[in-house]
Amino acid sequence: MIQHNIRNIAIIAHVDHGKTTLVDELLKQSGTFRSNEQVDERVMDSNDLERERGITILAKNTSILYKDVKINIVDTPGHADFGGEVERIMKMVDGVLLLVDAFEGPMPQTKFVLRKALEAGIKPVVVINKIDRPEARCEAVVDEVLDLFIDLGADDDQLEFPVIYASAKQGIARYEITDTNQDMHPLLDMILEEVPAPEGILEDGLQLMISSIDYDKYVGRIGIGKITRGSIRKNQEAVLCTADGQFKNFRISKLYAYHGLNKVELEEAQFGEIVAIAGIETLNIGETVCSTDKVEPLPFIKIDEPTISMYFIVNDSPFSGREGQFVTSRHLRDRLQRELLSNVALRVEDTDSPDSFKVSGRGELHLSILIETMRREGYELSVSKPEVIMKTIDGVLCEPMEHVTIETPEEYMGVVIETLGQRKGEMINMFTNSNGSVKLEFRIPARGLIGYRSEFMTDTRGTGILNHIFDGYAPHRGEIKSRSKGSLVAFEGGTAVTYGLYNAQERGSLFILPGTEVYEGMIVGENARAGDIAVNVCKRKQLTNVRASGSDDSMRLVPPVRLSLEQALEFIADDELVEVTPKNIRLRKKLLDKHSRAKASRA
Repeated sequence: MIQHNIRNIAIIAHVDHGKTTLVDELLKQSGTFRSNEQVDERVMDSNDLERERGITILAKNTSILYKDVKINIVDTPGHADFGGEVERIMKMVDGVLLLVDAFEGPMPQTKFVLRKALEAGIKPVVVINKIDRPEARCEAVVDEVLDLFIDLGADDDQLEFPVIYASAKQGIARYEITDTNQDMHPLLDMILEEVPAPEGILEDGLQLMISSIDYDKYVGRIGIGKITRGSIRKNQEAVLCTADGQFKNFRISKLYAYHGLNKVELEEAQFGEIVAIAGIETLNIGETVCSTDKVEPLPFIKIDEPTISMYFIVNDSPFSGREGQFVTSRHLRDRLQRELLSNVALRVEDTDSPDSFKVSGRGELHLSILIETMRREGYELSVSKPEVIMKTIDGVLCEPMEHVTIETPEEYMGVVIETLGQRKGEMINMFTNSNGSVKLEFRIPARGLIGYRSEFMTDTRGTGILNHIFDGYAPHRGEIKSRSKGSLVAFEGGTAVTYGLYNAQERGSLFILPGTEVYEGMIVGENARAGDIAVNVCKRKQLTNVRASGSDDSMRLVPPVRLSLEQALEFIADDELVEVTPKNIRLRKKLLDKHSRAKASRA
């Protein structure tokens, strides 16, 4: 049996190629909003962090009605670090829209998400977006997409992909670039034609895989997924097939479907529909809900393994407990365990210390978003320098590799190639773009990229674009030179004053302003040379009753470097930590006492 009135699609693309803007236009032009309704830009990016950073972090569901067909849409993240979000929603859809920028062409994340779609046997509809860009090169980009399909081993049917040209910003989609229509209807028509309708057996037992998790303070934990077989009713008795092979009976207390941006309560739904259910608090991603008369769990969703880890540690600095609401190891453990319920690519392990947890994820951004979210929720903690996760494969020590794509003006190409060469990077391709910039592709150990992004922005004067994606494991490539400069470390606790900072700034770059409270062992700047230097930023000028010529000249301080969370994580060395609180991000030594540090360096 085929559900002709339903289509389930995911929108996948590289970061900043226009996925969320496209969803905005589909919602508007399908009549989802009232004509007088005030609608925000990027309405699907509902998370504060998503709006601030302009990226999609969580996969989200919506639906539109077009020509009496309900189109369920899943907006997925475009950044490689949130690939776990992409992998699990492939089980929920029957087709994908692959968005590609009309100038940039396929980028590393395009390759990643397309591979996942092809592995799932899904035939993508290719949307060449941003055709209104002056430097757009649509035909060349279509050829590049075809080459990418061939490289990824697409079958003959998948190679015959349909193409449509769009400008999500202008709200237009066209079969040919020369068409003159001013709406998105060609894209909506193509979805109805090219995306297969769900197939299943209505009379068979219920089968529904949980692909996403939501939470409601009134009804509790909500599981979201596609019904692959049978039908589902509110108050129905069902069986949850857990990841460890257990079967748990429960009653479906709430049943929802998506209409526009809202969840609407249902009494019943049939196979092919994407629904949200409540009724059991132990619901997890990848588990299957079945009817009691036919219990057949679906294969568990396989998620790629984490590649980077860091330690989340209870904050033990002299300022601990001043700014955070949740500061103990119990608070930290409970919050990390709660994150595991929905963040499928995350791993949390206990360590020898009850105050420290090893947290592993898909990349620095994946973990820094978690830290930033916890900070805003009132948590206070310290985190260590990110480390790559090594593996032994066939007796050989291997490390994670990254495929890096860099776009930079030609004048900065030399310094980029030289720096990545020092970090064990191997250049595999180079192109010259029509606008005079150079596109470079490298294969580099993941640890070679830790701390590189800020250096890259300095080397290219802020004009370079860097993207990277996990590219498998390879034999360990030997030692990579770490940070070449040391830290300026506070000699004693107190309040930083202009006089002390003026003397300290001769040694390097400062991170703090006058009036900042500091403690012994806190990092207040970057040394201009290798090695750490203890500086007394609290030292005041001695007052005398003798006024000398020029002694009262005002001291001019260089504006301090203000590090973001990601920059702080890139900056710190192995013996340093980032102290994260709701109000401040501080850098510190693991051992605050200077005598303890001296003793440890001799050991």
